[in-house]
Amino acid sequence: MFQFDEETRTQSIGPDQFSAHVHPNWSIGANPNGGYLLSLAMSALHQQAPQHPDPLSVTVHYLRPGLPDQPCTIEAKVLRTGRTLSTCRATLVQDGAARFELMCALGDLGASNATSTLSIPPPAIPAPEDCLPRSAGQQGVALPLLERLDIRLHPEETQAGAAKRAQVTGWIRFKDGRAADARSLLLFADTFPPSVFGLLGPVGWVPTVELTVHIRRRPAPGWILGQFRTEDLADGRMIENGLLWDSTGQLVAQARQLALVRTPG
Repeated sequence: MFQFDEETRTQSIGPDQFSAHVHPNWSIGANPNGGYLLSLAMSALHQQAPQHPDPLSVTVHYLRPGLPDQPCTIEAKVLRTGRTLSTCRATLVQDGAARFELMCALGDLGASNATSTLSIPPPAIPAPEDCLPRSAGQQGVALPLLERLDIRLHPEETQAGAAKRAQVTGWIRFKDGRAADARSLLLFADTFPPSVFGLLGPVGWVPTVELTVHIRRRPAPGWILGQFRTEDLADGRMIENGLLWDSTGQLVAQARQLALVRTPG
């Protein structure tokens, strides 16, 4: 089993209740990555609605940081199931406190043969082998998740504050060779450096308040290309928009999040 699947495995412990372990390998600094925690809940929801295997729309509100290397419980409920959609809710709890609340719509992205007539093209970027690895030193925080993910950034956007714009562009894949799927796109949408890194310099951990991800199609095998931008930063809060494309250039996900920024100085 691949690391992501093993370390997001959930076990049913009762009606709508699941247990799991929050592995420390997916952390930013001392805190589990929000996209990883989200992946744990989606693992439980997949068991609840197997007829709709793909996330279509996911919105999560983070209430407090997760606890690394600790058990968790997940309440995962199907609120309504129809022919094409299941609407679900999940809550992840550690140490007696809810860590996030999630609402989502699940479906089957393989059920339609319709072709896209309107989409967003990928940006121009050097090939992965010509891009540079994401650096914990540049961001100013430890990045244990780099033991699991291979993240390569555009050469002009790897140095803290050098780009002079709030934009990050790069490639991502699992280090152990696991192919990307619809569920892993939720993780990838929250594991690039915060886009304000290119404008403000080292920003450390930028905690997410709310994250919404729309999955548009299942990705083809290969690297995933991502671009994230912030055009709204005020009072220590940013709104970041992100896009993910697969190896064929097809748009596979869109994301938007509100996050807290601890401005240097």
